[in-house]
Amino acid sequence: MRLGDPTRRVRLAQWLVAGILVIFAGRLLQFQGLEAPAFANAAEKQRLRTVTLAAARGDIVDRDGQVLATTVEARAVYADPRDVKDAHTTASVLAPLLGMDAPDLLAKLTRKGTAFVYLARGLEPAKAREVMAAVSVAKLGGIGVLPERKRIYPESQVAANLTGFVSRDGKGLAGLEYGLDRLLRGTDGWEKLEIGRNGQQIPLGESALRSPKAGQSVALTIDRDIQWMAQQAIADQVRKTGAKSGTVIVMDPRSGELLAVATAPSFDPSDTSAASAEDLQNRAVSDVYEPGSVNKVITAAAALELGLVDVTTPVTVPPTLRLAGKTFHDAEKHGTEHLTFAGVLAKSSNIGTIMLSRQVGKERLYGFLRSFGFGAKSGSGLPGEERGILPDVESWSGTQQYTIPFGQGLSVTAMQVASVYATVANGGVRVAPHVVRGTVLDGKLVAAAHPATRRVISATTAHTLREMLEAVTSDNGTAPAARINGYRVAGKTGTSQRVDSACGCYRGYTSSFVGFAPADDPQLLVEVVLQAPVRGHFGGTVAAPVFHDVMAFALQSRQIVPTLTQPPVLRLSYDRGRG
Repeated sequence: MRLGDPTRRVRLAQWLVAGILVIFAGRLLQFQGLEAPAFANAAEKQRLRTVTLAAARGDIVDRDGQVLATTVEARAVYADPRDVKDAHTTASVLAPLLGMDAPDLLAKLTRKGTAFVYLARGLEPAKAREVMAAVSVAKLGGIGVLPERKRIYPESQVAANLTGFVSRDGKGLAGLEYGLDRLLRGTDGWEKLEIGRNGQQIPLGESALRSPKAGQSVALTIDRDIQWMAQQAIADQVRKTGAKSGTVIVMDPRSGELLAVATAPSFDPSDTSAASAEDLQNRAVSDVYEPGSVNKVITAAAALELGLVDVTTPVTVPPTLRLAGKTFHDAEKHGTEHLTFAGVLAKSSNIGTIMLSRQVGKERLYGFLRSFGFGAKSGSGLPGEERGILPDVESWSGTQQYTIPFGQGLSVTAMQVASVYATVANGGVRVAPHVVRGTVLDGKLVAAAHPATRRVISATTAHTLREMLEAVTSDNGTAPAARINGYRVAGKTGTSQRVDSACGCYRGYTSSFVGFAPADDPQLLVEVVLQAPVRGHFGGTVAAPVFHDVMAFALQSRQIVPTLTQPPVLRLSYDRGRG
């Protein structure tokens, strides 16, 4: 039978059809029998989605329970680009609702190689409902909503540099949000959902759930009102003086509790995009600078503790002093002065301090500097805290043994200096500064462990220093602007040259004042530091006024009454009877 034979052609067609049917039958058998589970699993995987259920992050509250950071319910809108059929229409409908540019949204909706992309996060639940209503009306596919949580800061910038901020996913990135992240964040849960082609959960579909465990809330020692006042005062003075930055610390020297830690410029923790990296830091513990004359209190403490002087010890101060190939002088030119030891501190004499330090000796002075906490972290537990720089005494140069006593040639943080003066105010006992008061469990405070304490100088030495520091705020001292009507105030000015790393030289000033009140019963300490002010630079004129305003507010806020005692009259000079 030839190929052109009609009967042969019919049979050949029948064999081809039969063969094709056999192939189809085999494949059907393969799909339905041998490979059915695999295809079913693949389809199920396309429908199933595991969603992280973020744990409720613990709150951060002040000492009175005022909320500084909390978490609220929010929604995220997402897309499955594979199921978005008309990306241009979807973009035009959703862009105004999500506050986005349509081209940016279109790029997300047409992203290749992904089944999931966030379109917007942190939305109010009502806004998410509005979005999904628009999706339903326009019959758009591939758009869905997921629950999430959003961190908010009800007090805006108040304590921002202290509390820090979190990432979009709720992970602590800076400040206490970072330092206490493990405690605050809790444990996330998860849920497996079966999602339909429209991006919505299939009712009665397969699901599995592990509930999240909420984080713990943390109570701080911070007083919100004092914190607010401190921030306003330092921000205003930074603007007035043209300073690069400023810091204020308010502390209870008896307990070591920090009532305020304020820096300027600051930032909005809800939107950090506009802030510089420097502004996001907590300058009270991260900025390292030469302390200047505030360091003289340690030299004075050493001389008193070693029994080398008393408040009336005469000190003849020449106009200049030549040592180790360098000529030293005071901030203001003068002839030979006949000061008492109290007068050396009250008038902040560099030369007088050098003369006293030579009696102390550099090895013993180094020991006091270490004992007061220089060269080590303060113990505050604040993230980003620096140790400062206290060179080993063996490495002190010929000039450093004379500059370090008056605060040049070593570097500190504002927190370290605050701790030094708090030690003097607290009768010579150092209590580590701290900001965490405890955790909150079922609405009740679980107190944190007591801070470390140690005696640094005797109560007698501390008492004498307090009286000497009170003379600093007298008419004959360097900071009468720090006085507060009705209260006895003690403190010390600092005006030091700033090291400029760009030139490897000194350029500009660090201006500071640190003090406490009431001087005879210290209950509050305030430190003010201004970096690189250009309109005035003496600590007594640019920092002391901020101290006055913050301390006056804090005394009133904490309802601390004046002691109504009279300050001692210390003789500061033997020069022709002036005192």
